[in-house]
Amino acid sequence: MTTSTILLLVVSVLIAAGLSFYQYLYKAKSESKVNRFLAFLRFISLFSVFVLLINPIISRKTYEVIKTPLPIVVDNSQSVKELGQETLAKELAEKLSKSNSLKDKYEVQLYRFDADFHTGNELDFKGKQTHIDQVAQNLKQFYRNQHYPVVLLTDGNQTIGNDYVYSFQQNTTVYPLVLGDTTTFLDLKINQLNVNKYAFLKNKFPVEVFLQYSGTKPVNATFSIQQGNATLHKQNISFSPAKKAQAVSVLLNADKVGVQSFKAVISSSEKEKNQYNNVKNFAVEIIDQRSEIALISSVNHPDLSALKRSIEANQQRKVTIIKPNEIKSLQDYNVLILYQPDAQFRTVLEQNQKLQLNSFVITGMSTDFNLLNQYQNQVQCKVSGLKEDYTAEFNPQFNSFALDNIGFEQFPPLEHPFGTISLKGNANTLLKSKVRNLATENPLLAFSENGLHRNAFLFGENIWKWRMESHLKTKSFENFDIFTDKIIQYLASNAAKKSLVVTHDSFYNSGETIEISAQYFNKNYEFDENARLTIQLKNNQTKAVKSYDFLKGNNEYKVNLDGLEHGVYSFTVKENNSKTQYSGSFQVLDFEIEKQFINPDVSRLNQLASNTEGKAYYPNQIDQLIDILSKNETYKPVEKAIIRQTPLIDWVWLLVILAASLAAEWFIRKYNGLL
Repeated sequence: MTTSTILLLVVSVLIAAGLSFYQYLYKAKSESKVNRFLAFLRFISLFSVFVLLINPIISRKTYEVIKTPLPIVVDNSQSVKELGQETLAKELAEKLSKSNSLKDKYEVQLYRFDADFHTGNELDFKGKQTHIDQVAQNLKQFYRNQHYPVVLLTDGNQTIGNDYVYSFQQNTTVYPLVLGDTTTFLDLKINQLNVNKYAFLKNKFPVEVFLQYSGTKPVNATFSIQQGNATLHKQNISFSPAKKAQAVSVLLNADKVGVQSFKAVISSSEKEKNQYNNVKNFAVEIIDQRSEIALISSVNHPDLSALKRSIEANQQRKVTIIKPNEIKSLQDYNVLILYQPDAQFRTVLEQNQKLQLNSFVITGMSTDFNLLNQYQNQVQCKVSGLKEDYTAEFNPQFNSFALDNIGFEQFPPLEHPFGTISLKGNANTLLKSKVRNLATENPLLAFSENGLHRNAFLFGENIWKWRMESHLKTKSFENFDIFTDKIIQYLASNAAKKSLVVTHDSFYNSGETIEISAQYFNKNYEFDENARLTIQLKNNQTKAVKSYDFLKGNNEYKVNLDGLEHGVYSFTVKENNSKTQYSGSFQVLDFEIEKQFINPDVSRLNQLASNTEGKAYYPNQIDQLIDILSKNETYKPVEKAIIRQTPLIDWVWLLVILAASLAAEWFIRKYNGLL
């Protein structure tokens, strides 16, 4: 309370007392007990009114003890159950969370994780993936700028995410509690299998298999690849304590169109604890053609290499970089990429006027715009000799095909001559151009369609910077490569437009996300945001049928079908208003990654503990861990002073006192005939 407030209160006391004395004592003919009591009541009333007008603020200081957080994080994935540790994990988590010595020192919080991160202790050990890196990221968000320990109950066998050994921040000390038997058992395992999703008919496709052995004696094994009842490849493999891993490369024939399922098997005469990891199913979709793409340019530019690498990330594409004067026939190609066409392109443009091949035109500082305007009528370019940098603005209303915004607005600007670009006919803009964050009327990336003839136009060079920027942000070229693949897929297809377009893979691994997306277009081929899409899914083996509704996303509809058993599924997508349908099928391969392990990953858990200045413990050392945490002087409770300021006008009892004093004064005066 300030000095001025105290002085006002003192003045209020004097005024209230003076007025009360003057009315009931000074002016009274005789001094009686009634007058003295009435004077007291008047003093209370006047002083209460003055206090409400002054409204002093009362400060009150309290102290609160803030304990150090102690997150106890339990692995809820299926691998813990496969190792026979589910009961022990529950017991350990309960003992830690209910330890009085820990609760006295820490704010104990219980979490669980599998593919996702959750609060609480509802453990069922049915998680299909183990994502330990996500634990570090979530705890970092929960306990910002705090120094705290973490008890991590896990087998350490991560199946998705970044390397968790280096994920936890420096102010976090991790104490892994290792779940699983560390005894070395004899085990043969297919550790990893690499194969392309697609292969081309009458070609050979490679299969790369990494085999792993755990044991203390030499073992002879047999590795084979089977399709149905037929064995396509078979060879003998030898392992020993000094030779515990081998890589096998096999070339298989692509002799039948469609999704072909295979099985890799390693076996021996030795008895193994876990034989599930001896088999790995895989599938390859055999297609009878691939897109031949001519990347035509008369100039050398980094864009050429970036485009070739990006497009050929899809094995169905083959890009040939060629100069305009070296082309003998355009009929050898499905799509043309005309990079900065100049005077040397005249012959190519004349040939394509007859063939009408779909083309992707990229313009820049070396482009002959007069020639370009002469040989096509989808866009008209009026440019000057001045150079300008154009950044991108994503158009969410774009509906020629489904594409997510991969951060185009943050990509470096593209160089292009300054001028005006006009779209004509049936054109659709994906990216609009901006100059120094000011929107222009010019497109940056646009698509045109006339019957079965399709073209794409990119007005700017240095797209290689986009691919590098995408990699810097996501640590992968995947997003940018999908972007270019969607462009080529649009140009490579000459099919007429469909009102219902469904996108799905031909096969999925059991346990991974199964997502199907769809787009529905109205009669004007505009994306219909009010469509009602459902999918009816049928298991071809069990004949079980399920129905799901699509959820609307960004310019598309999606449905998630996680939790499906392995097998072949057929499905029908229906738009309920127009009754438009699409039918397809896919296969879920029998592969559960959480069943691959027979031991905990002790070495990585020890490395994690060492990196965070912690220590790994085993279940029989739980009491020692509790004792270490309880006596650790690094983590001390902090006493925090909390000052609460309350205005006296919020005090209800002051109003009650005022009302009571006024009422009592009126009643006494009325009773004594003073009114």
